[in-house]
Amino acid sequence: MSLEEYWKKRKFSTTPEPKGGTNETGGERFVIQKHQATHLHYDFRLEMNGVLKSWAVPKEPPTIPNVRRLAIEVEDHPVEYITFEGRIPEGEYGAGTVEIWDKGVYNLKKREDRVLEFDLEGSILKGGYKLVKFRQNQWLFFKSKN
Repeated sequence: MSLEEYWKKRKFSTTPEPKGGTNETGGERFVIQKHQATHLHYDFRLEMNGVLKSWAVPKEPPTIPNVRRLAIEVEDHPVEYITFEGRIPEGEYGAGTVEIWDKGVYNLKKREDRVLEFDLEGSILKGGYKLVKFRQNQWLFFKSKN
């Protein structure tokens, strides 16, 4: 995915979200944003290849092993979004309040078409995690047993 889809969905004269662009920082940061939109969900984002790879997680991210959460892959976001908090106005895509729930760094251990395995070092999420794709745009997000 590229940022084209992200840009098409937003009116930057109205929304406080960053327009951004691809940004090769080389960082391995992550953020989870609690997003009170039509339905409360969590946006999980990994900094990769100059963008934030992003998944919407309908329930609170898992902190213990054997708890699996659906993670729906969504459009890439610009790296600048990693610090975004604020209110997206009514009538705009994703209208509602966005706040940072957790953030930190990650260490990528495995990257394949259907599997991402990584260690998270955040204030809430720590240790080994996986994302496993089981359908188009649908992944399972869970904490590993290690």
